[in-house]
Amino acid sequence: MWPLASHHSFKINNYASDVFNVTSVAEARSVANLDNYLILGEGTNTLFIDNYDGVIVKSCITGISYEEKKSGWHIRVGAQENWHDFVVWTLTKNICGLENLVLIPGSVGAAPVQNIGAYGVEVSQYIQSVEAVHIDTGESHTIANTECEFSYRDSIFKKNPRSWLITHVNFNISKAWQPNLSYPALADLNNQTSISARAIADAVTAIRSSKLPNPNEIPNAGSFFKNPVVSAERYQQLIEDFPNLIAFEVGGDYKLAAGWLIEQLGLKGTCCGDCCVHDKQALVLVNRGNATGDNVLALCRLIQQRVEQRFGVILEPEVRMIGRNGLIDDITKYQRS
Repeated sequence: MWPLASHHSFKINNYASDVFNVTSVAEARSVANLDNYLILGEGTNTLFIDNYDGVIVKSCITGISYEEKKSGWHIRVGAQENWHDFVVWTLTKNICGLENLVLIPGSVGAAPVQNIGAYGVEVSQYIQSVEAVHIDTGESHTIANTECEFSYRDSIFKKNPRSWLITHVNFNISKAWQPNLSYPALADLNNQTSISARAIADAVTAIRSSKLPNPNEIPNAGSFFKNPVVSAERYQQLIEDFPNLIAFEVGGDYKLAAGWLIEQLGLKGTCCGDCCVHDKQALVLVNRGNATGDNVLALCRLIQQRVEQRFGVILEPEVRMIGRNGLIDDITKYQRS
């Protein structure tokens, strides 16, 4: 049995059958020989509800190489590289574009899976291609951005979690940099005469640090729920009943702030056992010390039920929750062993 507490940031003390560390493309091809497996990065968006009856596969390929061209930079990054450290590295090289995504926990290889995003930017805007081994065939592929099926917190890799093992991510970052200050929390920077990528990174770091608990200090898996998207018609109905509703227009629909919905219900600080809604950020659930899978399921279900009752909106988990046999498709029906 392989202990999982130190391999996912929520730190529930469950176990997997074994671990397989992939250090090369050749080793990635042998994953197909495993009967039951789960591909895991740093575990910052994964929460083990139960013991996992399978092998944890970790892509341990590292390294950063880059080429400067007239129009921008091409950067190739190994899947195991830490995402935040990579963003900081780009800033030290005066490569601008990823600064809004600073301090997001996790690995570079996990970034395209979730299509991570924050403060008006999604990583898919800068990914040129993803190098991955197709587990069933053992063949290496370079998957172009347009083939990755990127959407809000989704991708072809997330839709097919047992099909692809990412080895490298290729970024294309233009020299024609424009600061992205579309997120309201960054609006004050518009008043500055000169805006730098470093200033944006510092502002994002300060905001995230003030609102989001450090998983190394308070175990958590980041934003627990996706921001729900509703039609323009449904948004108009909601805004009539809730004039202070926080939402952002996205392609004619509206993305609601899940944290705001939860906060309006007075659920900050609410606990089921040692699993609690964070007292500063309602979108984050934390492990107060000895949380169990049952605690997480109970609190998640409570929040979903209360939000649906009050707002008529269904919240979907953003966190990947893992049970005995792998990814849990419907947490409302899952029963722990």
